[in-house]
Amino acid sequence: MTTSDTSPTYLTVGTPPRRVATLRAGSTDSRPPGFIWLQGLKSEMISTKATALADWGAQRGHAVTRFDYSGHGRSEGRFEDGTIGAWLEEAEAVFEQLTTGPQVLVGSSTGAHIALLMLRDYLRRAPVLAARIKALVLIAPAWDLTEKLMWEKFSASAKRDILEKGVYLRPSAYGDEPYPITRTFIEEGRRHLIGPEGFDPGRPVLVLQGLLDEDVPWEHAIDLEATLKGDHVRIDMVPEGDHRLSTPEDLDRLRGLLDAVAKA
Repeated sequence: MTTSDTSPTYLTVGTPPRRVATLRAGSTDSRPPGFIWLQGLKSEMISTKATALADWGAQRGHAVTRFDYSGHGRSEGRFEDGTIGAWLEEAEAVFEQLTTGPQVLVGSSTGAHIALLMLRDYLRRAPVLAARIKALVLIAPAWDLTEKLMWEKFSASAKRDILEKGVYLRPSAYGDEPYPITRTFIEEGRRHLIGPEGFDPGRPVLVLQGLLDEDVPWEHAIDLEATLKGDHVRIDMVPEGDHRLSTPEDLDRLRGLLDAVAKA
């Protein structure tokens, strides 16, 4: 049995209320820091990388908390009703209500964007909560997702669908049905942009990035390093890595980053 073979508990978040599925492994005796998994778009908390994190935490004695955004996995809601702001609210609720002590945010793709937004939000309004975040480990960070990686790259016809029909069915490269990208998702996302002004994270930001990633190009990670202040970003480029970064070798690289922040 792996650490993913457990039943979720549910946390009610926001207005209207959303029931968010969570998985927690560890106890009050777990070795600090704890780790929180923040998933990518259309992914789940039992994905290959999420499970690898949970198994690593069990082996090393660190608590690991995972959850599915609303409209994902075992959480309630529809994907097309989701927004960056709603998922950020859910991530902060998980952090504040289900964890204690120092934590490391581990974000994959969209989850990396959420992790950065969490830290920035807490630095602005809740320094005590920000102090609990000891580091960020980001995998193919899709920061400013809705603008830089979606709207700016969409074709004229896709933009027209969003503006006139309210939704664009974005093809998926991963065998799923097309993703409905709504006008609300794009416009609400503009309230949660990191660039161009950036911010100083004030703690380590370790990035794992594939050079063959077609969804989040490696240049996007370099731009993040230039946007964040304070020289805290360290990027581990994977020459043969794609967006998933889920091969055994990729997972070994991820475990190396986890070991590094756990010992810091």
